[in-house]
Amino acid sequence: MTISGSYETMLSHMKNQGIPSDVRTQQLDPRRWVVLAILAGSLLLIAMDTTILNVAFPSLVADLQPSSVQQLWIIDAYALALSGLLVTAGALGDRWGRKKLLLVGFGIFAFASLGAAFATEAWQVIAARALLGVGGAAIMPSTLSILRSVFSDPRERALAYAIWAAVFGGGMAVGPIIGGVLVENQGWEAAFLVNIPVALAVIGFGAWLIPESRKPRAGKWDWPGVGQSIVGMLALAGGIKQLGKGGLTDPVAWTLLIVAVVSLTVFIRRQLRISYPLLQVRLFANRSFSIAAASIFLAMIAMGSVLFLITQWFQYAEGFSPLEAGVRLLPAPIALILTSILTPNLMHRFAIRHVLGSGLLFMAIGLALPWFIDHSGSISYMEIAVALGFLGAGAGVATTVASVTLMAATPSKDVGGAAAIEETCYELGAAMGVAMLGSLAAALYRTELPDLGSGPVADSVRDSIGEAAHVAGELGGAAGAKLLATAGEAFTAGMTPTFLIAALLPLAAAVLAWTKIPKDLRPTEDAEH
Repeated sequence: MTISGSYETMLSHMKNQGIPSDVRTQQLDPRRWVVLAILAGSLLLIAMDTTILNVAFPSLVADLQPSSVQQLWIIDAYALALSGLLVTAGALGDRWGRKKLLLVGFGIFAFASLGAAFATEAWQVIAARALLGVGGAAIMPSTLSILRSVFSDPRERALAYAIWAAVFGGGMAVGPIIGGVLVENQGWEAAFLVNIPVALAVIGFGAWLIPESRKPRAGKWDWPGVGQSIVGMLALAGGIKQLGKGGLTDPVAWTLLIVAVVSLTVFIRRQLRISYPLLQVRLFANRSFSIAAASIFLAMIAMGSVLFLITQWFQYAEGFSPLEAGVRLLPAPIALILTSILTPNLMHRFAIRHVLGSGLLFMAIGLALPWFIDHSGSISYMEIAVALGFLGAGAGVATTVASVTLMAATPSKDVGGAAAIEETCYELGAAMGVAMLGSLAAALYRTELPDLGSGPVADSVRDSIGEAAHVAGELGGAAGAKLLATAGEAFTAGMTPTFLIAALLPLAAAVLAWTKIPKDLRPTEDAEH
């Protein structure tokens, strides 16, 4: 159905209900599509920033010479700050004002980007990356909350959420491409400087055109809940990442996860008990909300692991540059963007559970394909491209339907918390995919390697495909080429069964969608206000 068609249908329905024409006209904000364009541009910047550092990192390390510990903090500081503050930021936007929080977030983002671009020491980049995470936490829940407020027509809102999902998914994938172009021509600083004009433009146009919205609640600000949520989410994100680095026997990882379980348990019990909670955890009592959140989380575990492993496969096993690797990822974001835009029409033609389940099934097919067509450790790019196309198409449908369903199931007074939950599912899902499935792929890689003997060189090759590529480069000649080919075959042989295991996650979510989502659920139905 077209937007004009849905608009006419809504006006006809309102006329039949006896609502005056002037009130009907006022209910559609004339700025809504411009606001969507501003928010989409802002979200593109945040999504790109999650992956653009992957390209800039080697030249940054060569220039600033950070220690191994500092390198880990440069990578992780952004995600840790973002994950830790999402819940608090969602509640703060509801109380203080979502537009204000969005603009403050972009002010922080611009300042932090400037600091990172002119950093001369590794600790300065770490501090700037953490501050970027703070800005991102303020921005991301605000975008969805403002969309919910500006788009009063649920049909138009479904399209707005679809564009939101397409921009977010596409931005993560094009980040390495844009980063590769910038870094090759301007240096690693350009990966941060590109944020500043976009952030300033969003602040200027946003202050002028975006309407303020809030749902203030009575009662005091829940400071104990803020502390519990920050500690719990920081520990959870840190523990997941540490598992990926140190493995299942790492005591630091398990200590962090225990702290996370204790802190979040206390937080949830407190939110259920107090009259004015920071986060309405009772949202999970709504079956549609819970399944939508679970679908995003499980899909992002699979998606995060695939993008992580495929990027390594392109660069080390196939010998492509970071820019060339980014270009070869394009089948996934192109398919994701196209299907995201088409999904709202599918939701109005078919039952929600069928659309969501089908999208998740397409993701599972895309994940399983490389294992079925793997030829003894050898697989062509065209075969991978087909799998990426299936994966992107399925992710575009599934994440769009899940976003629309999750937000439609949320009362307007809790929209900030729901947006924070959705963003947390995206962030923690991707991190868990890298940590858990990335570790599995590394273990399988080691088992597929032939006997290399003992010594530091052999240990380096067994450590990771990246280390093997480094050793092969130092060896050079025929010996280096043979070592890299052997390591590449072992990595491919470990990667494809990991993808097959990852396929079980969206498949499980599809089963939940088909069996548990109510048959008569429609995306245009809003929760009780």
